[in-house]
Order: sequence, then C-alpha cells, then structure tokens
Amino acid sequence: MVLYDSKAPGVYIQELAGGARPIQAVGTSTAGFLGVIPSQKAPVLQPVPINNWTEFVKLFGESGSNGSNGNKKPTYLASAVYGFFQNCGTRCYVVNLGDKSLDEGLDALDRIDEIAIVAAPGFTDYADYEVLITHCENLKDRVAILDAPEGITDLEKLIKSGASEGDGTPEGVKPPSSAYATFYFPWVLTSDPLHLNPKPAYTPPSGHIAGIWARSDANRGVHKAPANEPVNGALGVPVRITDDEQGGLNQAGVNCIRFFSREGVVVWGARTLAADPEWRYLNVRRLFNMIEESIKDSTRWIVFEPNDETLWKAIRRDVTAFLTRIWRTGALMGGTPDQAFFVKCDAETNPPEEIDAGKVTIVIGIAPVKPAEFVVFEIGQLEAGSQVTEK
Repeated sequence: MVLYDSKAPGVYIQELAGGARPIQAVGTSTAGFLGVIPSQKAPVLQPVPINNWTEFVKLFGESGSNGSNGNKKPTYLASAVYGFFQNCGTRCYVVNLGDKSLDEGLDALDRIDEIAIVAAPGFTDYADYEVLITHCENLKDRVAILDAPEGITDLEKLIKSGASEGDGTPEGVKPPSSAYATFYFPWVLTSDPLHLNPKPAYTPPSGHIAGIWARSDANRGVHKAPANEPVNGALGVPVRITDDEQGGLNQAGVNCIRFFSREGVVVWGARTLAADPEWRYLNVRRLFNMIEESIKDSTRWIVFEPNDETLWKAIRRDVTAFLTRIWRTGALMGGTPDQAFFVKCDAETNPPEEIDAGKVTIVIGIAPVKPAEFVVFEIGQLEAGSQVTEK
C-alpha cells in the first residue's frame, strides 16, 4: 500500500521500484596489447588505457632536443596499436613489458574486466602461445589473437604442431588447441605509423585483427563472424594463398589474410583453435563470453538473498528478458524465444544441499547461430564469488 502524506487536495505522484533488474551486455571490443616500448616515459607492467593513436604517441613518445614528440623507434607494439585504431578499434590497454616476461605482463591484465581481446604482437614462440592461451582459458572472458611466425613459406608447417618433439625440433608452428585462441597468417605490409622509416615493412597482423573484431562488433554485433572484412592500412601480404590452400588451412583453424584483386587485403577466416567442433567458430565463442559475463556480473545482487522460489522467479524473469533481447538481434537460432534458449532456476537446480551450501544455480541453454543444438552452461552465485561451467 502506498501512503501519501499530503495536506492539500491535488494529484500526487510517487515512484516505486519495479523489482526487475535489467541485465546489461558487457563490452566485447576492448583489447589488451603487450610488448616493448623503447621509451623512458613508458611505465613497466602497468596497463595504460588508450583511446586513440594520438594519445598513444603523446604518452609514449620521447621528447627530443627540439622539444618535439614521437622520435621513438617503431616497434611491433606501436604498429599493432596503430592498426587497431585504423580498423575502428576504440579502446585498448597497453602493457610495456620492458625487461619483464610475458607472464608478468599478463598478470597485470588479470584485474581489468573490460578486456575481451588479448594480443602480444610478434610473440610467436610456442611457449608464448601457451602463456597467452592459459591466461584466456583461466579468465574465460577474453580471446587471444596469435600471430603466425614471420616468413613462413611452407604452408604445411602451419597445420603441424609447434611443440618440441623428442629431438627438440618441432615439425611445425601451430599453437596448442584452444577455444579461447585464434591464429592468423600471414603478416601484413604496412607503413611506419611514426613516419621514421620511409619504406613499408611487414608487421604482425594481431593489432589490425583486433580492430576488425571491434568494427564488426559495432556494425553487426559480436555474433557476426569477423571475416570477409578489409584490413585497413594493409598494403599487401607476402604470400598469396589459393582457394585449395585456404581449404586445408581453414580446416586446421588457421585464419588466412588474403589479397583479392577487387577487394584488396581481406580477412578470410574466423575460427578458433578448438579441437571440439562445438567451439570451432570464433563468433560463437565470443558470443558466449559476452552472455556468460553479462549474466554473471548482473546477477551478483542475488548473493545473500533468501534462496527460495521468489528469488528463482526473479532470476528467470531477468535472464529471460536479457536473452530475448539477444535473440531479437539475430544472434540466436529459432523462430521463437522458446526455440532459441531456455532458463531453468527452480527446486530441481537448487536442491536443499545446494541451498545449505549457500549456492544458487542457474542452468541456461542457448542455440547460437551455427549448425548446432543447444549449448548449455551453468552459472552459480556464491558468497565467495561466481563461477561458470560449460557443458
């Protein structure tokens, strides 16, 4: 009942909370770049947010005797950041490794929730791949972009493992299998973003690719595969891949960057390195990352609430409303919401022993836009934190 404490006749308005807590979609296009910046102004192992190329040069450019900025030597990291913004990226974090390890740099990115893309331009050793993949698999909210080594001419090496064999010599250069990593070949020819070298040079593509992911997300949504997209700033590629070669590489999870006479340099692949075909498509992996993180973050309010039917009903209402919005964007299969997803949070998913343990469990099934049935994941909210389990 609403009481109005009014003394005079008239019309009175009182705003009441509706009870619903809309779930907000998290961002998917913030990138984290790691590398070496040869500038005394650059802090080591400190993630620095960058919103445009001018800001990067201002923050990390050395001041010369004439007082001008930007007389820093070009690096793969600088080229990657430039390529990111060239391809419509809007925000990234830059970590200068200095003389520290890639492991230590990734530790510095652990605490930044908004990062959804990770790349270490030019780090192409198998051990580097393992470190980047482990970081993304542990956090489960970001995907790594891995560069193929420079100068690969034997395409067979791209589909053979880069792990050392018995004699210490690997057969190929392919990274480990993972649903949280992608692999791009070859490098791209670009101009020096700092205008210090008059001749174009080949640079790792990961920065440009991260920008393309961000552009595709903004134009179409994270559910759209970021492929058949032009690589802005790319003047050419060292290897022109044929359709037959592309077929074999694509099946092995190698995303090719190709030159077409009419379109120019184009990304022509969007697969992860997953061995499981369920997570083969990059857009599916990134869509699930977004949905899982959005629901996990927006349902923290349920911690310490009475774990009963009233709470379960509220959870079903909020999650269903969020997934309905996702379905309407075309991200999910099915002509109706019932065909696209299900949300289960009731006495069956929350038996007495789970309630006694202080845990509430939500089981969600989603049919992403790909030839597959429901992929099910479970979100648990506990006093100590939240967890997501994919099934």
